[in-house]
Amino acid sequence: MSAAEILEGSAQNVLLLCDHASNAVPADIDLGIDPALLDLHIAIDIGAAAVTRALAQKLDAPAILATVSRLVIDLHREPDHIGLIPHRSDGHLIPGNESVDKPARIARFHAPYHRLLRDRIRAQRPRLILSIHSFTPCLEHGGTDRPWQVGVLYNRDTRAAHPTVQFFESRGYVTGDNEPYSGRLLNATLNRHAEGQGIPSVAIEIRNDLIRDAAGVEEWAGVLAELARHLTSDEV
Repeated sequence: MSAAEILEGSAQNVLLLCDHASNAVPADIDLGIDPALLDLHIAIDIGAAAVTRALAQKLDAPAILATVSRLVIDLHREPDHIGLIPHRSDGHLIPGNESVDKPARIARFHAPYHRLLRDRIRAQRPRLILSIHSFTPCLEHGGTDRPWQVGVLYNRDTRAAHPTVQFFESRGYVTGDNEPYSGRLLNATLNRHAEGQGIPSVAIEIRNDLIRDAAGVEEWAGVLAELARHLTSDEV
């Protein structure tokens, strides 16, 4: 299994990332779970890969999509994060991860993925990095309703984030400013590859019931294409 799927594009001012694009589990890894769980948000950001692909096509921009489920290893976590290889996710036990060889799994999936991102970003030097995610309207266990249609996540660098919040709000979207969770706590990929390289970036979280079908994917890809053009224009 390759570290990621790369979509090429001629527009080099933007790079798209999708850390939770896949629910794939290699044949030699047994998570010990009901396979039906792989279709839930705990295994994959539902709709995020489809939006990323459609957006890449609209912008003619390159994109990097992860090829392994976050139940195997969460590529959007630091190597020392407690949730890197989850033992439990939204109330579901993942027994196959209880006795995992953590360094081996990092070396097999996490390290090559982030090397690939590092090398691509150094070579391309985009003006903007957009990371595409999705969130569930409500967690299965202990969650409350999440009213936002889209969330804008960021850490310290607000150059792209603040204009993005304004962009969505001006178009009438119910927008989460560092919601449904804070990019100051969970922003591993962009902290390392965008902020760490001085490149403006933002993580976009779309509520997954809005992008479960082709019409929703097309709508949101169009919205994000407009956003990307706005953020890379001289107006911002």
